[in-house]
Amino acid sequence: MLTLKLISEETERVIKGLEKKHFDGAREAIEKVLAVDKRRREAQQRLDNNLSEAKKLASQIGMLMKQGKKDEADRIKASVSEMKETNKQLEADKSAAEEEMTTLLCQIPNIPYDEVPEGRTAEDNHVVKSNLKECTADDTVGNWTANPTNDEAKLPHWELAKKYNLIDFDLGVKITGAGFPVYIGKGARLQRALINFFLDEARDSGYTEIMPPTVVNAASGYGTGQLPDKEGQMYHCEVDDFYLIPTAEVPVTNIYRDVILDEKDLPIKNCAYTECFRREAGSYGKDVRGLNRLHEFSKIEIVRIDTPEHSKESHKEMLQHVEGLLKKLELPYRILLLCGGDQSFTSAICYDFEVYSEAQSRWLEVSSVSNFDTYQANRLKCRYRRSDSKKTELCHTLNGSALALPRIVAAILENNQTPEGIRIPKALVPYCGFEMID
Repeated sequence: MLTLKLISEETERVIKGLEKKHFDGAREAIEKVLAVDKRRREAQQRLDNNLSEAKKLASQIGMLMKQGKKDEADRIKASVSEMKETNKQLEADKSAAEEEMTTLLCQIPNIPYDEVPEGRTAEDNHVVKSNLKECTADDTVGNWTANPTNDEAKLPHWELAKKYNLIDFDLGVKITGAGFPVYIGKGARLQRALINFFLDEARDSGYTEIMPPTVVNAASGYGTGQLPDKEGQMYHCEVDDFYLIPTAEVPVTNIYRDVILDEKDLPIKNCAYTECFRREAGSYGKDVRGLNRLHEFSKIEIVRIDTPEHSKESHKEMLQHVEGLLKKLELPYRILLLCGGDQSFTSAICYDFEVYSEAQSRWLEVSSVSNFDTYQANRLKCRYRRSDSKKTELCHTLNGSALALPRIVAAILENNQTPEGIRIPKALVPYCGFEMID
C-alpha cells in the first residue's frame, strides 16, 4: 500500500497518479486518509501530553504525603485517575483511527511511474517492440509465419490437441470441470520440458529456485495485495481459511514478510515453478477456449527484492530474460507497456509479453513483468538496512512470469504446424526427447 509519508508529503502527485490509473474518487480518498491521520495524530498528541502530565503529578504524591498534605495528595490522585480514564479513551480513539487508516490505504491502488502512458483500457497500451518481420502502424500482423513452406490452413491448438492426442479437455471436465485439462503422452512431456527449460534458464540467469507451498494463509494474500477485496478471484479453503495461490509471486514474495535484509544481499533473485489456480469467474467466449484461459495451470515465476536505486535496472534485466525465452522458443512476440488504466492494482509499471497465434489470428498474453516500487513491501513490512548506516528503508519488489505455460503451448502447437506434424523448437528438443509431434 502507499505510505502515509508519500501521501502527506506529495499529496498532489499521488492524486494525479491515481487519476492516471483511473481510480474513481482519487482526491476524496486521499483527503479522507489525511483527515483520519489528523485525528490519529491529535489523539496521540493528547495522549502523550496526558501521560507526561500524569507522570509529573504522580511524582508529587509521595512528597505531599510525607509533608502531611494528605488532602492535596488525594486531589492529585483523583486527577491522575481521571487522566488514566481519559487516556483509555484516547488509546481507543487512536487505535480506531489506525484501523480505519489501514482499511482506507488497502483500498487505494499503487500510483504509476511517470513513464506509464495515459489510457483507460488495453487498447491504449503502447507496443514498444515486436519481432515480427512486418507489422503495420496499427499493430496488425503482416505476413509473418513460422513455417513459410506450410501452405495448409492452420488449425487451432484445441483441434491439434485432439488430432495428436496431446490434451483431453473433455476428460478434465469429467474429473473436475471446465478449465482443468488433462495432458497426455507427448502433450505431458511438452509441459514437463517447458517447466525444466524455464527453470534451467532462470537458474542460469542467477535465480535461486524455490519450491513453495501452493496454499497460503490470509496474511500472505494480504502481503502481496490479493487480499482484501479480491477473494472472489481465488479458490478459498474455508474450513482452514487458506487460499490456493493464483501465482508463485504470493508465497515467494511472502518469504520476506516481516524481514529486515542487508543491502549487500540485494537484489535477491528467486524463481519458482508452481501450479496456479484462478477462478476466472465470468469468463466466457473465444477467450476461454482450449488453453486460452484455465482454472489450473503451470507457471514459472521470477521474483526480485531490490533497493529503490537499483530496481529499475532489475526490471530491465527481467524483461530481457523473458524476451530471451521467447526468442529461444522461436515464437512471434511483442512487448507492450501498459497504460495507467490497464495496470494491476499493485503495480507501478508493467510490461506485457504477447505471442501471436496464427490459427486464432490474435495475440495471447504470456507474461506480465511488474515493478511494485514500495507498495507490496509496505504491506509486507519488508525492509533493508543500508550498509552506510543503521537506518532501514522499504525494499522494492518485482515479479514476472517466465513463463506461463498454457498459451506458450498453444502458440508452439499453432505456429509450428507442418505437413509432417508439429515441429518442436530446437531449444526444447533436449528436454522433450523428440523433434516432432506426429
